[in-house]
Amino acid sequence: MGNKKKNNQEESVEQTEEQVKEAENTANPESKTEDQHPEKEQKDQQDQAKEELDPIQELESKYNDLNDKYLRLYSDFDNFRKRTIKEKGELISSASGEIIKDLLAVLDDFERALESNASSEDETGMKEGFELIYNKFKNILSSKGVKPMNSKGEPFDLDHHEAVTNIPADNEEDKGKVMDVIEKGYFLNDKVLRYAKVVVGQ
Repeated sequence: MGNKKKNNQEESVEQTEEQVKEAENTANPESKTEDQHPEKEQKDQQDQAKEELDPIQELESKYNDLNDKYLRLYSDFDNFRKRTIKEKGELISSASGEIIKDLLAVLDDFERALESNASSEDETGMKEGFELIYNKFKNILSSKGVKPMNSKGEPFDLDHHEAVTNIPADNEEDKGKVMDVIEKGYFLNDKVLRYAKVVVGQ
């Protein structure tokens, strides 16, 4: 009987201690365990979200770096292209200027010849003068890489010739060959500058 009473008293004390602890936890929220702390849980969630965003931020950073390199490379190439076009235009312009400057000397000779021939009756001198001008002009063109095609008697070649008309050939050997040249063709540095207009035998 005494033991039963003693056990009831111990159980009553334990219940009272549990009630006191529960009351303390209610009155002081900081006494809760870390797992039950709402601020701790929120921080853990933020850290987890940050860890999930890190790979995305890393990819965005790499993308920005690559995009920046691409823009720089494109800008450099565009500048190079514009500079090359400008230099090419200047080169063509200067080359044309040099040719025209040389041809002006031929024009001067023609003007002098015309003035001289206006009051001269020397036909031989006139012919010699025109031949000199012709040779001077021809030499200037030759120095610039211009040379005439020798087309007459050669096989017709579409890469060099332009057929104006066809005529019957006198023999089998002349068939498919250039019989006459209407307009002489020219090369410029071994490239066709002007196609020769020719008559082809059939």
